[in-house]
Amino acid sequence: MKKLIYIFFALFIMGTISCNEEDLEPTLEQQKDVETSIQTAEDLQGVLAGAFNRMTSTNYYGRSVIVYGEVRSDNCYANGKSGRYLTSASMDMLETNANATDTWTQIYAAIASANIVISKSDAGIEGDQNAINQVIGQAYVIRALAHFDLLRLYGQQHVTGRTTEGIPYITEYKGEEVAPARKTVSEVKDLIYADIASAISLLYTVVSADNGNDSKEFITAYAAHALKARVAVYFADWAAAKTACEAVINSSYYSIMPAASYINSWTAKQNSNSIFELAYSSVDNANIDGIQQIYRGSSYGDVRALDNLYNIFEATDVRRAGIGYDPAAPTYLTNLAKYPATDYSDNIPVFRYEEVILNYAEALFGLSDANALTWLNKIPAERGASAYSAISKDNILLERRKELCFEGFRFDDLARTGQNIPVVDALKQSHGGPAYGSYKYALPIPKVELNANPNMTQNEGY
Repeated sequence: MKKLIYIFFALFIMGTISCNEEDLEPTLEQQKDVETSIQTAEDLQGVLAGAFNRMTSTNYYGRSVIVYGEVRSDNCYANGKSGRYLTSASMDMLETNANATDTWTQIYAAIASANIVISKSDAGIEGDQNAINQVIGQAYVIRALAHFDLLRLYGQQHVTGRTTEGIPYITEYKGEEVAPARKTVSEVKDLIYADIASAISLLYTVVSADNGNDSKEFITAYAAHALKARVAVYFADWAAAKTACEAVINSSYYSIMPAASYINSWTAKQNSNSIFELAYSSVDNANIDGIQQIYRGSSYGDVRALDNLYNIFEATDVRRAGIGYDPAAPTYLTNLAKYPATDYSDNIPVFRYEEVILNYAEALFGLSDANALTWLNKIPAERGASAYSAISKDNILLERRKELCFEGFRFDDLARTGQNIPVVDALKQSHGGPAYGSYKYALPIPKVELNANPNMTQNEGY
């Protein structure tokens, strides 16, 4: 391979000017000139559909990126049933590891799709300008989110001795061979914020059926604010997090899922607590390679819950009922509630309102605002759980662990707060509890990328 992975995959996007499944993964014979093939708003929407399709992949939000956040923490472990995610769980990858390579490839492929859309901002595309702006605004959010995901997976910000080293930030499509160097973590953060700001300036702020934005499968300005809050909390930018959360909260468009509806909400699409979710159906998803099978069932079922996670819930907490023994594998404690569809048709939430509430409580706590406890307690109040009597970092992280388990947040919550990875079951957890600063906090840069790009450096320890 002579070109960077993301450039190689970007070549495939030329045919994505319609939303049918065949066009989303065109062959080399279907490549078209990027400068001439996108002429209308519908063409641009088709390319955006290709970006969403790449996000739903098994190697991205369809499974792997969520699983990494669980098996590298004290929530879950990999039992080796089908041999999947064993090295992810042990945090002992090689630079040739298929998971690390495929995730890197898939995320940069999504970025390539987004960059093609963004490159058409001033290209005189035919169609309603507001509709065009919505497509381009969504592409900015995808680009920002994808680079943030790359940074938290492959960046060195938590690795002793190399904490300033981030990842390449790609802002334009280039068909020729290029070899970008890694940007600093600070540079990546600033570019993420800049892309989010561009998105907010383009996307609708009023969500309604009248403007076509009421679908939760559509990225709105509120999703952009939710992303900004997530990024700001990760970097402890409390003022920015507070403002971003308030933009979502003050919309009055979303609500916390009540206890009586919580379990069943995971079988439904476009709930009142959903800000943005990736669309799946029983015919266009990863099927047995989707997240449903890796959490449960007799075929895969590699990622199982630890007793320690189950035990943090009170008996009255409705979330406890979402963890139990899998009927198909009754010896394993399992995530039973989230992503449950046996036909693999569950949408995957990317931003839930409950995360925004928890981000807001943490931002207020970081700013020494006395209202932090009130906002933290809004979640347990809707889960049948006891209220917290005091606000603290530990209580915030505990509630995040309860509410966001199985969704991929736990490892980053530990890492961004400078914590070691807890060992709560030495027989099941294979990573051994790396101390904060260990090279294992970052995935390896793929070997094929190092071979393709002379400016790329490997992460510490690999």
